[in-house]
Amino acid sequence: MAEFDVDLFVIGGGSGGVRAARIAAGYGAKVMVAEEYRMGGTCVIRGCVPKKLFVIGSHVHDEIEDAAGFGWSIGQVSFDWATLVANKDKEIARLEGAYTTNVEKSGARIAKTRAVLEDAHTIRLATGEKVTAKYILIATGGAPNHGPIVPGIEHVISSNEAFHLKELPKRIVIQGGGYIALEFAGIFAGFGSDVTVIYRGDNILRGFDEDVRKHVRAEMEKRGITIITGCTVAKIEKHGRDFTTHLSSGSSIASDQVMFAIGRHPNIANLGLETAGVAINPANGGIQVDGWSKTSVDNIYAVGDVTHRTNLTPVAIREGHAFADTVFGKRPVEVDHATIPTAVFSQPEVGTVGLTEEEARAQFSHVDIYKTDFRPIKATMSGRDTRVLMKLVVDGASDRVLGCHIVGDGAAEITQAVAIAVKMKATKADFDATIALHPTASEELVTMRTPTARHVRQAAE
Repeated sequence: MAEFDVDLFVIGGGSGGVRAARIAAGYGAKVMVAEEYRMGGTCVIRGCVPKKLFVIGSHVHDEIEDAAGFGWSIGQVSFDWATLVANKDKEIARLEGAYTTNVEKSGARIAKTRAVLEDAHTIRLATGEKVTAKYILIATGGAPNHGPIVPGIEHVISSNEAFHLKELPKRIVIQGGGYIALEFAGIFAGFGSDVTVIYRGDNILRGFDEDVRKHVRAEMEKRGITIITGCTVAKIEKHGRDFTTHLSSGSSIASDQVMFAIGRHPNIANLGLETAGVAINPANGGIQVDGWSKTSVDNIYAVGDVTHRTNLTPVAIREGHAFADTVFGKRPVEVDHATIPTAVFSQPEVGTVGLTEEEARAQFSHVDIYKTDFRPIKATMSGRDTRVLMKLVVDGASDRVLGCHIVGDGAAEITQAVAIAVKMKATKADFDATIALHPTASEELVTMRTPTARHVRQAAE
């Protein structure tokens, strides 16, 4: 008789957990996955996928406006929010089905219920069933964080609810200055809402390159989005179907929807982590893991947003795959969390990989900056007041490209390709030796010959 019911029990049916389950099953492991909500996790159900669909839909308004400059006469048009939501729901349901089918095809069993740890090897399901496992993987992701409780917090929605609103808000106040806040600001503005963004810091997109932060803010404000920095929401009052949002600055804003998007926290509550002896990292509030995703308990691992390392879906997938290779494939794989490309699907779009100028200047004695800010070719005919930013951060001593930052249409697509070069430690000379592809915006990356700035850090005496 087997010592354990399964070789691997995965708590969480999101991208990281599903990848780990499928790869482990492929190595011959007996695998079980528990998911209490919907297969697919944050990204598929209430994150990147529906968000990107909404972003694409909101771009249509610009395309219609821009068409006149290219000779198109488009008659009266209308937009129906309910149709968008319904079609999005159909696509998410299709993807959920695909995730479920792929796990089952791999030979793993799915339990659509909550799972809680009773000890290092025992999991109790909400159905009452108990399962023992040789290894346990926690991949429960993250959840929206509303931050400090303020009066009227019960009236606030998160990104979760934003995907299911019955009506498009005419006026919306969004608190936050990161990915989610800015992406939804662009979405709602694109569909015609009056949008106000409130952020406590001095400027949006904290942690991004300073030139990117300034450029995105200027472009969003050109689009009619109001951005108020240096203050927070102090109170929300409801008046019938409307709200009054009171700010810490003393001013107030009327709207028919208020959204908080001030970050996400690891989904670690009520999982039985303490009972099993799984430690939490005091620095970030996520499950503490080593470079192999192992927790403080030898047979329990954790991947993805629940560890609060790098909260990106492809990272969770890579971590889940590496875990399965290491534990069940006997092929030790440690994930490299350096030089991870990322995108913000704001409007304008941001794509970035590698170091910011500020980070590079702190780490390297000689830093060269190549930067260009230009009007894209489409705008010359459409008449739209918009500009593209492209920036390369280079080690002045070795000529290695340390970072690339792009703001404009297609920024994410361009960055994915550039990330390969940056990961391979390409030099500025390698970029210069690459022939431009004309006419494109991205050709600027290989035609910038003269540094716009050179920084030399003086050695301490």
